[in-house]
Amino acid sequence: MVQKDRYIRFDWAVKRLLRNKANFGVLEGFLTVLLGEPIRIVEILESEGNQQRENDKFNRVDIKARNSKDEIIIVEVQNTREIYYLERILFGVAKAITEHIELGELYSQVKKVYSISILYFDIGKGNDYLYHGQNSFVGVHTGDFLEVTTKEKDAIVRKLPAEIFPEYFLIRVNEFNKVAVTPLEEWIEYLKTGIIRPDTKAPGLEEARRKLIYYNMDRAEQLAYDEHINAVMIQNDVLSTAADEGREEGRQEGRQEGLVEGRQEGLAEGRQKGLAEGRQEEKIENARTMKSLNIPSEVIHQVTGLSIKDIEEL
Repeated sequence: MVQKDRYIRFDWAVKRLLRNKANFGVLEGFLTVLLGEPIRIVEILESEGNQQRENDKFNRVDIKARNSKDEIIIVEVQNTREIYYLERILFGVAKAITEHIELGELYSQVKKVYSISILYFDIGKGNDYLYHGQNSFVGVHTGDFLEVTTKEKDAIVRKLPAEIFPEYFLIRVNEFNKVAVTPLEEWIEYLKTGIIRPDTKAPGLEEARRKLIYYNMDRAEQLAYDEHINAVMIQNDVLSTAADEGREEGRQEGRQEGLVEGRQEGLAEGRQKGLAEGRQEEKIENARTMKSLNIPSEVIHQVTGLSIKDIEEL
C-alpha cells in the first residue's frame, strides 16, 4: 500500500474515531454485513473500555445498536487474553437485558441481544474464523425443535426460543486466511490486516477508506496509535515468551526428577524444595517485567499463577 492508504486498525478506530456519530456509518456497515439486515447505531456504551487511562488499550469497547425489529445489539471489541472469556460475554449479555427493561414492565418487553466479539487473541481450538451460537430446545428422543405459544396483540403466536434468547458471534480475526470475495470476507480481511480494497463496495468499508486513513490524523494521534500497536505487540510477545519458558522449565524439571529417582528421600525433598523456590522467584521476575509494561494484573495472574494481591505488591 502507498503511505496515504495506510488504514487504522479497527480496535483503535472504534475506541477513538468511531465514537463520533458522524462516523457511525462505518460501524453500521459492518453490522449490516454480519447480520444480513440494516443496522443503526444508537450509542457507544460507557464501559471500562471507554475510560481514558494507561491500560485502556487492553480493555473492551461496547456499542449499542438496533436492527429493523428494534432488537438490541451489543458489540464488543476485545484485545486482552481472558481465561474466562465466555463467562464474561455471558455476564455482559445478562447485564444488557436487565438494563433495557424498566422495573415493573412485562417480560414481553425483554429485547433480544446479539453479542458480537471481535477477538484479536487465541480463544482456543477451531478451524473457522467465524462462530455463531444461539439457544434452542431440541427433543431428547424426537429431535424436534420446541415452539412456544405466546399471545401478542390478541393473537396466538408461535415462537422458537432462538427468536428470543441471545445470539453470539465470535470473530477470530487471526484465523482468517482466505482470499476475500464476499463483503463479509472483505471486512474480516480489514479487521486482520488493515487493508481496504480501493474498489470495495462492502457497506461501511467505502466510508472507512475516507475516514480511517492513518496519515489524516494529527501527529499526537499518530503517536498515540503507534504506542497502542506497540503495546499490543509487546503484550503478545511477553505472554508467548512466558508460555514457552514455562514449557521448557517443565521439560527440564521432568528430566531432573528422572535423574533423582531412586535416591534418598531427604535428598529428593531438598531438590524439590529448591526447584519450587526457583520457580517462584522466576514467576516473580516475569511478573515484574510484565507489570513494568503496564500489562493488567489479571493477565499477569493468568500467565504466572501469582495472586492478584502479590502482583499488586510488587
